[in-house]
Amino acid sequence: MTEKAVILIVDDTRLNIQTLAHILKNDYIIKIAHGGAQALELVAQDPIPDLILLDVEMPEISGYDVCRRLCEIKDTANIPIIFVTGKDSAQEEEYGLSLGAVDYITKPIHPSVVKARVNTHITLKRQYDLLKKIAVRDQLTTLYNRHYLTDALMRKVAYAARHKEPLSIAIIDIDHFKNINDTYGHMVGDDVLREIASIIDRHTRKEDIAARFGGEEFILVLGSCTLEDARIKAEQLRKEIEEYYPAGIDVTASFGIVQLGESIHSCAHLLDLADQALYRAKKEGRNKVVSYEQEKFFEDQTRVALPK
Repeated sequence: MTEKAVILIVDDTRLNIQTLAHILKNDYIIKIAHGGAQALELVAQDPIPDLILLDVEMPEISGYDVCRRLCEIKDTANIPIIFVTGKDSAQEEEYGLSLGAVDYITKPIHPSVVKARVNTHITLKRQYDLLKKIAVRDQLTTLYNRHYLTDALMRKVAYAARHKEPLSIAIIDIDHFKNINDTYGHMVGDDVLREIASIIDRHTRKEDIAARFGGEEFILVLGSCTLEDARIKAEQLRKEIEEYYPAGIDVTASFGIVQLGESIHSCAHLLDLADQALYRAKKEGRNKVVSYEQEKFFEDQTRVALPK
C-alpha cells in the first residue's frame, strides 16, 4: 500500500473503540464514531473511510440500520462493512450479511482475526478501486475516457434540462499535434498530452468533467456554467497553455464551446455544435476560442482583459 487505508470504527462503548483502535492504529488511519448518527455524518467527510467496523447494538440507530442506509447511497455503497458484535448466532450473522456487510466478527474479538479480516477486505477494496479507475480513466492522461464521458454527459444533460440549469461544453484540440509527433517523436508527444491534460484537470471543478475524447482532443463539461462563463474559462485555459511550453515546446490549442439550449435535442447534437465551433477556430488561424450561439459563431474578445 502506498498510503494508509482509513478505517471508521463505530461503537457506542468507549472500551470497544479503544480495543479496536489499538489493534489497527499502526497499520491504518483511524476515524471514530460513537454511534450510528455520527457514523452517517463522518462517512461523507474526508478522509473517506476505506472500511467500516460497525457495532450492531447501539442506541438511536442500530448498526443494521446504518448498514442498510449506507448500502442504499451511491457514494457509500461500495465501502465494505464488517459487523463487530456480541450477537453470535448464525441467524444474526446471516441477516447482517444479507444487508450488504462483507464480514461478521463476533465478540470477544481476537486481534489476529481482526487484523487478518480487515487486511483481506482492504486489499479487495483497493483492487476494486483500481479496476474501477482503469475502466473509466484514460491510461495516458488519467482524465476520464470517452466511454465514461458518453454516459456522464447524458446524465449531465438530462439533469440540466430537468432543473433548467446552464450547462456548457468545450472541445479542446492541440494545434498541429501531428507536427509535434513528426518533429519530436511520439514519446514527447505523449508528454505534451499529459501536461496539457494536467492543466485542464487543474481548471476542473467538482461539478465538471474533463475527458480525453481521442488523440489530441479533450472535452470539458462545465456544470452550472453559462456560455459567457465558459468563454472566460476557455480563454484562461488557452492563455495558460500558450504560455506553458509543455515538454519545452511552443504549444497552442483551439477551443469550440457551446451551451445547452432548447434547440439542442441530444448529446450528439451538443457535441456536433461544439465541434463546428472548434472547426471555425482552426479555420480562422487556431489558438482561438470560438463559441456557437444562435446559429452564429463568435471569436472570444476577452484576451486583452485577462492578466498577464
